[in-house]
Amino acid sequence: MLVIPAIDISQGECVRLMRGRMEEKTVYSREPAKVARAWEDQGAQLLHIVDLDGAIGGRPTNLEVVRDIVRAVKCPTQLGGGMRTLEDVEAAFSTGASRVILGTKASEHLDLLLEALSRFGDRIVVSIDARDGKLASKGWTETTATDAYEAALRVQEAGCHRIVFTDIDRDGTQQGPNLASLARLLGIVRIPVIASGGVGRLEDLVEIARLGPGIEGAIVGRALYEKKFTLREAIEAVAVAQ
Repeated sequence: MLVIPAIDISQGECVRLMRGRMEEKTVYSREPAKVARAWEDQGAQLLHIVDLDGAIGGRPTNLEVVRDIVRAVKCPTQLGGGMRTLEDVEAAFSTGASRVILGTKASEHLDLLLEALSRFGDRIVVSIDARDGKLASKGWTETTATDAYEAALRVQEAGCHRIVFTDIDRDGTQQGPNLASLARLLGIVRIPVIASGGVGRLEDLVEIARLGPGIEGAIVGRALYEKKFTLREAIEAVAVAQ
């Protein structure tokens, strides 16, 4: 299981939110590319980049910052936030990102997903962002009536190769991942799942890893930035657990 550092971008800065709320934003660095290099130096094999302004505004807005990050590292990157059209996806790939993440629109409007998959194949990832079991949209500012687990099945059937699953109520809290939700999802889908939300201790990563081979990675944000543990320690803990 990969331990994947998160680099969330707002107004060109590296930040973290609490449960996705922009009004609860903490700025950790004004040099996201420098942060990316630090994570790579500590052993990161993949970086998770989110354009928060794009997620809320509906189109990518920090692509130059993302381009700087991609140029600063050798490891692969995946980018999400505001991908609502195929043109947005193309613009995201123009930064050099290895993968592009489609959000709620991909599971509610399969035409975009199918078109993106046809063009870019397994470089497309779908994010299933859940609040109380329902999909959230528009940068998590709205909760839909769509069942998150049904949405995961739908994108799998459409040909999606992997899912990022986020429990929004745990995101940024460091209160532990929602293991029950992750286990339920793993019992439903056959494609790899990347877990996101709630990691605050090394033990949280160990528990995620022990859910089984369906877990491809776990995204970690605030706990790393606040030095609850180092990335090297996290990678070592997961290696021992597996």
